[in-house]
Amino acid sequence: MAYIDKVKEEIGWLKVIFAISIATDISLIAWLVENFKKEDPFLLLIAGLGALLLMFVIIWINSVTYRKINKLGEL
Repeated sequence: MAYIDKVKEEIGWLKVIFAISIATDISLIAWLVENFKKEDPFLLLIAGLGALLLMFVIIWINSVTYRKINKLGEL
């Protein structure tokens, strides 16, 4: 497999992980909003921290993907 094809495959996998992460984060935030007054505060805190951590992961995946796209443009 040529190097350019390898980079394209990596970008494809990053797109899948990016989409799954966004869907999970949106679902978690929606659950938090829906259950804000019903659930245990500790559980809400853990879910909020999880949503925040997932947002940072999404930002990281996005930056890695853009670096790969720029590398692809240089080839």
